[in-house]
Amino acid sequence: MTSLMPTRRRVRPSSGPRSWGMVLGAVLAILAVLMGALGPVFAPHSPTATVGVPGLAPGGGFVFGLDMQGRDVLTRVLYGGRSTLLLGATATLLTYALGISVGLLAGFVDNVLDPILMRTMDVLLSIPALLVMLLLATGLGNSPAVLILGAILVLAPGVARIVRAATQEVAGRGYVEAAVARGERTSAVLRREILPNIVPPIIADLGIRFSWSIILIASVNFLGLGIRPPTPDWGVMISENRVIIPTNPMAVVAPSLMLAVLVIAVNLLGDGLVRRFGRRGGGS
Repeated sequence: MTSLMPTRRRVRPSSGPRSWGMVLGAVLAILAVLMGALGPVFAPHSPTATVGVPGLAPGGGFVFGLDMQGRDVLTRVLYGGRSTLLLGATATLLTYALGISVGLLAGFVDNVLDPILMRTMDVLLSIPALLVMLLLATGLGNSPAVLILGAILVLAPGVARIVRAATQEVAGRGYVEAAVARGERTSAVLRREILPNIVPPIIADLGIRFSWSIILIASVNFLGLGIRPPTPDWGVMISENRVIIPTNPMAVVAPSLMLAVLVIAVNLLGDGLVRRFGRRGGGS
């Protein structure tokens, strides 16, 4: 006898354009990392060697032509990815180390520490990002450490606010209250009960922060207040080769495209991870 009750069909996650976007982002991100790690191995010349006429257009054995100093643009693009990725990744990791620590404490410890920490973060948020970077670069000099410090001061407040909000939401749940009632230390509660349960919003924000760190550092390098020539860096290449755009636009287009591809890859990958984490954490 056939039942007249409607049956529930299990809906499988779609593998449409959003999934393909994540795959594309992952592929592009892997290629960017491989270029940063292995690019110098395949570079045809030294990144600081003058090999021809400055501003030479592509051709004659030079795929992207020569820059304003007569150096091979392809070589400098292959070398420039290393500094961009290292600085961006280091700044992002340290940003999250600071932002997560501040956000967890401010969101869980209900005392005077919360307003002190968050008002400090609000002050940093009120200062334009590029102004912070320029002030540090002007006052402390041009160095990778100063670029990383500037990116941390600019990006950590946003991370702290997100983590604080997520912590406050989780802190009222039963398993957290049970851990507190058992007498567990605050550090143990934050590490074991709260932090693992606020991973999705952190992952959701990760791609944006990494992209911003790359853009900020590249912007300061473009203005000539970051990494000093002749160190190969994509932002520095865009700045120093502007004068030869009429004769060899690839000297500017190539590093610009690499920066754009890297930022797009990180955003696509981050968006895909957010959707995957959200789907797993949604429950039924």
